[in-house]
Amino acid sequence: MLLRIGKVLYNPFVRFPSSRCSRARFGPWLLAATAGVGLAQQAPAPSGARVLLLPRKIVSGEHATLAVLDVSGRLTPGVHIRFSDGESVTTDVTGRALFVAPLNPGTIFAGIEGRSGRVSSSIVSQAEVPSATLDVRGAPRIASVSDRFELNGHGFCGDADANHLTIGGSPALVLASSPASLSVLPPADMDPGPVKVQVSCGQKSATPFTVIFVSLELNATNALLAPGEHRTLSVRVHGTTSKVNLEARNLAPDVADLLGGSPVKAASTGGTDNQAKFEIAGKRHGNFVISIRLLSPLSAPRP
Repeated sequence: MLLRIGKVLYNPFVRFPSSRCSRARFGPWLLAATAGVGLAQQAPAPSGARVLLLPRKIVSGEHATLAVLDVSGRLTPGVHIRFSDGESVTTDVTGRALFVAPLNPGTIFAGIEGRSGRVSSSIVSQAEVPSATLDVRGAPRIASVSDRFELNGHGFCGDADANHLTIGGSPALVLASSPASLSVLPPADMDPGPVKVQVSCGQKSATPFTVIFVSLELNATNALLAPGEHRTLSVRVHGTTSKVNLEARNLAPDVADLLGGSPVKAASTGGTDNQAKFEIAGKRHGNFVISIRLLSPLSAPRP
């Protein structure tokens, strides 16, 4: 077993605007015990697309942006997305696509062409989402330095790159967006701890708020897992002494069992040695793959 941190990779050949990052970043599943992966040297193939990021809320008749990631978490161009209303879009060279929300409120589904599974988004009326001002109504109290997080509210830009979002003064990348919702990836090389977040769209700016960013460190032996062997995975949390909630998923169930099922949730201990533990049991020789992510519900942002 080798250790790596799962990642969202920006296509390095793409030149983002100066306010955007264009380097390798870590992504949706934070920690994995699996083979290491280097930086991408070319755009990933559309056939590798696995994850569709759709804003949780989109606004009737307004623009929104979606994003697609491949199995390694890389933003993926050239992917065809089909909506339940019959419309379709294709991701551009940044791995994202701009689309217009349907006029009728309700729920819309979207999926990656050629793959099973769909994600949904709620269509809300323009009256429910004021556009004259920008206000963040929901944000995580704790987020990961290496994982995307969500914001909700009103007054955001539907075009992802029209939003300007900084974390500790450094620009973050907006992956998916609508006037009511953002999916954001933090800047590279962030240090854990409390940090100010600022959001603006055009001339509109929200009141700055604080998010505690944490890093997760997986401690486990790199020896192959043997059948019947039990092993403890310890995840240390850096950046806060508060208890945090983590979720583990077993991505190689043929090699090992994650005790308690999959997914399994666990709370960290809190304190200066803030950690959570997960147990696995071997089924056959091989590299097990356990992915772990931070769970943090949205709540009213704090100054």
